[in-house]
Amino acid sequence: MEATRWASEWGVGSGDLVAVAIAPGVGLGLAAHGRATCLQTADPTSLVADLEANVGPRWCWWSRATADLLVADGVSVARCWDVLTVHRLLHGGWRTSIAEAWARLHGLPVDRLPVEGQLDLLSDHGDDGDADDPVRPDGFLRPDWAGGGWMSLPDRTERWAGLVAAVVGLQQARIDDTVDPARTRSTAHAESVAEFLCAELTAHGLPFDTGEALRIIGDAVGPRAVDERAELEARTVRDAEVLRHLGPGATYDLRNPADVKAMLRRASIDVPDTRAWRLEQLHDAHPVVPALLRWRKAERIATTYGYRWLDEHVHDGRLRGEWTSSDGAAGRMTASSGLHNLPSEMRPAVAADDGCVFVRADLGQIEPRVLAAVSGDPALISATRDADLYAPVAERLRVTRDVAKVAVLGAMYGATTGESAHALRGLEREYPTAMGFLADAAAAGQRGDDVFTIGGRRVRMWIDDTVDDEGRGDIDRARRVAAARGRFARNAVIQGAAAEFFKVWAIIVRARGAALGAEVVLCLHDELLVHVPADRAADAAALVDDALQEAAYRWSPAREVRFVADTSTIGRWSEAK
Repeated sequence: MEATRWASEWGVGSGDLVAVAIAPGVGLGLAAHGRATCLQTADPTSLVADLEANVGPRWCWWSRATADLLVADGVSVARCWDVLTVHRLLHGGWRTSIAEAWARLHGLPVDRLPVEGQLDLLSDHGDDGDADDPVRPDGFLRPDWAGGGWMSLPDRTERWAGLVAAVVGLQQARIDDTVDPARTRSTAHAESVAEFLCAELTAHGLPFDTGEALRIIGDAVGPRAVDERAELEARTVRDAEVLRHLGPGATYDLRNPADVKAMLRRASIDVPDTRAWRLEQLHDAHPVVPALLRWRKAERIATTYGYRWLDEHVHDGRLRGEWTSSDGAAGRMTASSGLHNLPSEMRPAVAADDGCVFVRADLGQIEPRVLAAVSGDPALISATRDADLYAPVAERLRVTRDVAKVAVLGAMYGATTGESAHALRGLEREYPTAMGFLADAAAAGQRGDDVFTIGGRRVRMWIDDTVDDEGRGDIDRARRVAAARGRFARNAVIQGAAAEFFKVWAIIVRARGAALGAEVVLCLHDELLVHVPADRAADAAALVDDALQEAAYRWSPAREVRFVADTSTIGRWSEAK
């Protein structure tokens, strides 16, 4: 194959950086070892597949768009470097673009990014220069190139691949200046592959039983409404099931929290809010309470996970949403279409294909274990050796397990008052290194300083402009904002590190599971769902557990920390314990 010959002639081997620009119908732009070319072909993704199978480089590309092209053509890669994903890691936040990443790497003002077709009256240049040059005379990327204009000709595709290589070099130089370059580079690698996994999750979808979903929706809200009038009638019937417990004449709006509180007062129930956990505690106080809780579940199905949702997001036996590898804050994976908030009532519809099963694995007590790893606290590391980390903590603090759990979580989430306050003082005494790590993060957040995860992700703090540099302004508000930033930063350094660890685990399962026909189909915070042929289920379950230990070895700064997961084989997601 032409691509394999190219790699041999240019001395490209396994793991070498190869920048790529895919122009369907035109060719494949490639850049490596300081050189660039374009292999002209109508089917460039097939050349990527050839190089992946026979060489195995680390592919470098601008953005997720390249991963989407490859996945659409059935091409999978093991290693990659996604420029925008790495930009989000180093710079923080989510909103960005190729033009912005280029500008920031070159020290250009992002508020002056040129827009295609824009007449820049403030430019020092009489013209925009050569239209065949991707870089304008003022140093910015040409908007039409960044928008895809490079795909029109082989020469342009070659230039674009060369720019990818140059930008990756600049990003690597930035990484060399970080506190821990090796770890940050490893994070860049893992985050890029996680973004490729997200492209696969988006395209392939989650196995879904449409018939079961229709049954669930029908049981909750009745048959599909034929028009808006029928939909309104069904809504009125649902409301009546709650209001009937209050006698004739009850006309409260159940979708208005103030009306719900007034309705409850009519039943002699006075509550400060109508959160579900509070109402659960009052389940037996009056028949209206369980009716209201049932109504809320049905209403959620009707408004968010009903017939319209099913029509829009479920096709060919797959529930599909848009997955991304970072939420723009601490770096957790996200998904649209309700995939990350699917109600428990709908989980029976998440069903493996005939002849297949799910291997489901849920990380246990991940955030306190991550705290032990990133802080290096020897006493907390020792506690992770127990399958239930809270038990040895409770014993050490001389409190109940429940109190110990509330205190540990409170320390990480900034809830440092209430019933856990006494135990928190015990944590500060018994686990000073871990608590000091959290306190340092909180102090940085309070000052308005950005914080960084152990993997090098920048988590940006927001600025409060109600107080000027001289300290004049709304001081009370400034203090509240500072306290909120402190709580956010305290948790972000743990939640972000846990997200990094989870993604390392997920991409190892992805890589190792391919030989078994196993496919990662859901990444839910701390939970993995892997779809696998039934006759390989036992092997896949063992692989998932082994991958967890490999992830711990690769990621954890404290190798002694024990990470645990509850792994099971199920046919439907609802069967998970």
